[in-house]
Amino acid sequence: MSVQLVREYLAKFGKEGDVMEFAASSATVELAAQVVGTTPARIAKTLSFQNGKGCLLVVMAGDARADNKKFKAQFGFKPRMLAHEEALRFTGHAVGGVCPFALPPNVPVYLDVSMRRFDIIYPAAGSDSSAVRMTNEELFTCARAIAWVDVCKDWKQAE
Repeated sequence: MSVQLVREYLAKFGKEGDVMEFAASSATVELAAQVVGTTPARIAKTLSFQNGKGCLLVVMAGDARADNKKFKAQFGFKPRMLAHEEALRFTGHAVGGVCPFALPPNVPVYLDVSMRRFDIIYPAAGSDSSAVRMTNEELFTCARAIAWVDVCKDWKQAE
């Protein structure tokens, strides 16, 4: 059901036709890269972090990892990822398909600069067997992102 909600949401931006669904799992960066046919770094993974009584999302390149020090400097608190049941409750998407689309109100989305080195990236589309092809500009617009942030590490050496 979540993929259909994402498809309907992306229709507002003319991107519903770019949603891809797969017979195989795309729940991890590596699996998503295999089924999409791209490098893991181009998979735009969406991580959900506890933010008081709710959450915030950070979308980052598949080869990036959250940097605790940078995250705390940016957001003012230590990062703590949501448990699986919390991710579903706060975002409406299950882990493996968490994406920055069709979210409940008041879930802020930030994009990490680790993705800016690519012309095309592939975030999930609401399930553990889906993705959507986008440019960074399309992702920023469709995700209704608040800002680009620099909260990751380990990606500058790669592709």
